[in-house]
Amino acid sequence: MGVIFDNMDLWPQALGNTLILFFAGGLLALVLGIIVGAMRVSPVPIARAVGTVYVNLVRNTPLTLVFFFFVFGYPQLGLPRLNAVTLGVLALGIYTATYVAEVLRAGINTVPVGQAEAARAIGLPFGQVMTLVVLPQAFRSVVPPMMSVFIALLKNTTVAAGFAITELGAVRAFMSERGENALVVLLWVAAIFVVLVMLLSWAQRSLENKWRIAR
Repeated sequence: MGVIFDNMDLWPQALGNTLILFFAGGLLALVLGIIVGAMRVSPVPIARAVGTVYVNLVRNTPLTLVFFFFVFGYPQLGLPRLNAVTLGVLALGIYTATYVAEVLRAGINTVPVGQAEAARAIGLPFGQVMTLVVLPQAFRSVVPPMMSVFIALLKNTTVAAGFAITELGAVRAFMSERGENALVVLLWVAAIFVVLVMLLSWAQRSLENKWRIAR
């Protein structure tokens, strides 16, 4: 326990940055993923093409290279300066959005075509068909794979350690400089991630039970 209590100046900051990367990156990924997922099934060819290019380009790029672009390439574009944590959120959110979009697209394909056709028959535009009819049902069917995406996002936050962001993945390096046992530090970091993943698994079960009853 001394590894924790003797370094209380570091652990809260590392855990806080990890949670910021996860929640802010997850929110960005969810919003962007819904938009891209809708584009992937849009009746407009240009929208489908843009969504397909985005997913295939970003998803097939290693996350480390996405981080490299935002941390080192973004400042060279002359855009407003952002701190390292914000750049990390952008990298994680834009990368994870591709997986969210594909999971949602799979969920959309499980919704009977007749329901969308009936919604269009009563005069609803594409946006309302998606938001009022298709997406609510799609979300119910994709809770497990979607939660797997967010669990992967949580673990991907450790990539930020290689880009000067103080989060749980970077704790070992700081602790080694203070003479702490690296193995003990890594075990504590692993334990924290296990607890966080268990909380996400609990949230998944709760959503599944709630929406199973609502069907």
